[in-house]
Amino acid sequence: MYAHRPGRIPAAGIRVTEEVISYIRKRGCDFRICTSCGGPILLPVAMKRPKPTDLVVPAGDYKIFVSAHQSWNLPVIHMGLVPVFFNREEDSSEDT
Repeated sequence: MYAHRPGRIPAAGIRVTEEVISYIRKRGCDFRICTSCGGPILLPVAMKRPKPTDLVVPAGDYKIFVSAHQSWNLPVIHMGLVPVFFNREEDSSEDT
């Protein structure tokens, strides 16, 4: 199992796309990349709280906490990590 000393460690080398930074800015909160049954997923920290072992990646004025388990093979944080149900633009005309 991966372990490092306590405290959040900066994640050097993990790049965040401008599209993700814009997405995070619109939502106005920090996010976390954690493990799901389908692989890594980007969720608001209100849904998945950061852990002390997470790495921290700056995303504009906000932070992305990256699970230590996901940080090994995650060179770029991109929109493919956002669940489809969060990524949909809200269009009330579809519901009428």
